Amino acid sequence: MSSSDTVPATGLSTGLSLRAVGAGLLAALVGYASSVAVVIHGLTAVGASTEQVVSGLVLVGLAMGLTAMGLSLHRRKPISVAWTTPGMALLAATGAVEGGFAAAVGAFVVTGVLIVLAGLWAPLGRWIAAIPKPLANGMLAGILLKLCLAPFLAVSQAPGMALLVLATWAVVGRVARLYAVPAAVAVALGAMALDASGGLAGGTALSGALWPGVTFVQPVFTWEAMVGIALPLFVVTMASQNIPGLAVLATYNYAPPTRPIFLATGAASALTALGGAPTVNLAAITAALCASPDADPNPARRWQAAFVGGVGYILFAGLAGVTAVMVTRPPPILIEAVAGLALVGAFGAALMGAVQVEANRTAALVTMLVTASGLSFAGVGSAFWGLLLGGAVHLLHWRPSVSQSAK
Repeated sequence: MSSSDTVPATGLSTGLSLRAVGAGLLAALVGYASSVAVVIHGLTAVGASTEQVVSGLVLVGLAMGLTAMGLSLHRRKPISVAWTTPGMALLAATGAVEGGFAAAVGAFVVTGVLIVLAGLWAPLGRWIAAIPKPLANGMLAGILLKLCLAPFLAVSQAPGMALLVLATWAVVGRVARLYAVPAAVAVALGAMALDASGGLAGGTALSGALWPGVTFVQPVFTWEAMVGIALPLFVVTMASQNIPGLAVLATYNYAPPTRPIFLATGAASALTALGGAPTVNLAAITAALCASPDADPNPARRWQAAFVGGVGYILFAGLAGVTAVMVTRPPPILIEAVAGLALVGAFGAALMGAVQVEANRTAALVTMLVTASGLSFAGVGSAFWGLLLGGAVHLLHWRPSVSQSAK
């Protein structure tokens, strides 16, 4: 049994940890500021209007906050929840599907239901875990590649602002890597706020967004959206967020049961999807901020960091209107650039995981290249075809080794 499993159920008696509070607020700030541009870009790519983006940001903030607060308080473990950043990059790469944003919302609902099923029916979670890691990483790298090129493509379209954002990211990353993307986001937003092209209309829209609202979206369930969005989004969320999130917790000797986590995040995702919110899942990168000794030397009090992080996400939900209006203002390539910078680290890790084992390298590269190609066939996006073709190559190369080992 791990040390964290011996934490008494009366964890509140351990007292309030100011370090944990600070770590939780930092996790919420970094998690939100470093990837909100990716979320907005993904939602708009599948057809969401500014009003629907605002609604999605409000509800996903509430979903992340409430599930993190509930799970960490109930289990007395630092269970951090986040939106699926790789999944939103998938939406940005997929683009609009037949049926528009309503079809994408239908896919969000189905993704949430699949996560619930993974909690109720263990074999489903095992099947996802059984997908060869090089293929899963290859698919993720292919999804992220196009977005990661955006910062450099932006230099030709908006050289002044793009170079300023890139310089900020590089310089701040040299001295404080954790703050590099938030600093780049702040500079990009400041540049857009001062952009004369926004004019009075931009200021009026901004003032009108101070009170964000929620908009119901009637979901539409189409075969194209199910295969092109829901299935790849489920795979990406499980393989690139939930499984790594559990691994991060295990690194710090926390082993929470997966069933309540999947049930809570899946149900919250399916419910809030009706308002345009993307899927929520276990945090991976920011989870380390809450689970490590930096949050508190006492493992029994680190759950407070995840709890406070949840509170932070709820507070950020109140800024959804301002955030959406600022980020969706022109030039859009600048937001794509910021989103790409936020995903450089994830792309590097995915690429390394894809090509590290030589025996699986060809199949992983096929998966990555097909996914990055933007191939669309029968209304189904490239992520599905990349995983399918890469899997075929993997089986083709795998069978001889199996037969050899049997001799």
